[in-house]
Amino acid sequence: MKKPIRTPLSAEQLADAKRLHDIYKKRAKESREDPSRPVLTQTEVGERCEWKSPQSTVSQYMTGKVALNLEALVKLSEALDFEPAEVSPTLAAGIRRASSPAHPDHEAPAANSPLPVSADVPESEDDRYAFVPQYDAKAAAGLGSENPHVEIRSTLAFKRDWLKVKGAKADQLIVIYAEGQSMWPTINDRDVLLIDRSRVEPVDRQVFVLAGVDGAIVKRLIQGPFGKWILRSDNDDKDQHPDRYFVRSDENEHRIIGQVIWRGGDL
Repeated sequence: MKKPIRTPLSAEQLADAKRLHDIYKKRAKESREDPSRPVLTQTEVGERCEWKSPQSTVSQYMTGKVALNLEALVKLSEALDFEPAEVSPTLAAGIRRASSPAHPDHEAPAANSPLPVSADVPESEDDRYAFVPQYDAKAAAGLGSENPHVEIRSTLAFKRDWLKVKGAKADQLIVIYAEGQSMWPTINDRDVLLIDRSRVEPVDRQVFVLAGVDGAIVKRLIQGPFGKWILRSDNDDKDQHPDRYFVRSDENEHRIIGQVIWRGGDL
């Protein structure tokens, strides 16, 4: 049987692997210099990450034989005590590592904090985070944004405790991007939007992503008279961003994709 052909890693991915290897060497050297601590090995790191082939998996990530992914980066950041952006700025965009368990004086996590910033350490990282698919689709905060071809770019990690508080299930969530300024100041151009696809019933004054003949849009729904709903922009310039009506019917041009339950972006 022929061995599968692996796609060569990019220069950026190889740089990630080297930075990871350098951090491991530094941590291993620190462990050798401290007689009170056992010497850190690749096997120990892999076991902390709860991988079935601990040494082999760690070695492949550090030598650039296998490209790092977001889930592996989060696990390794905990095992080796580093911030994800120190190894992979690209993968780390939009997440923050949980605080190291080596610092017990850290405050307990806030349940309303969505990204990994807590100090609690569960049995495994899979129990701690939900990895939500991040699509390159855009929802226009303005006129519709067409998405004829949509791909998954990566994933974003969200705390499961926070999702539970929000009443959201990970398998119903997707991440997309906003485009335009009609929802400013609530949502800015290029903000990350977490969408709950299970919430397709309109709720007064909540923000939803809708699909229509002119593409995907993100608007606030306002309950109007006679069973009508208004698609409203948060931007006060109503000449540029007027209200539109939304009627629940098979003939209606818009269909609710899901409710926006979180946004992330530049201040």
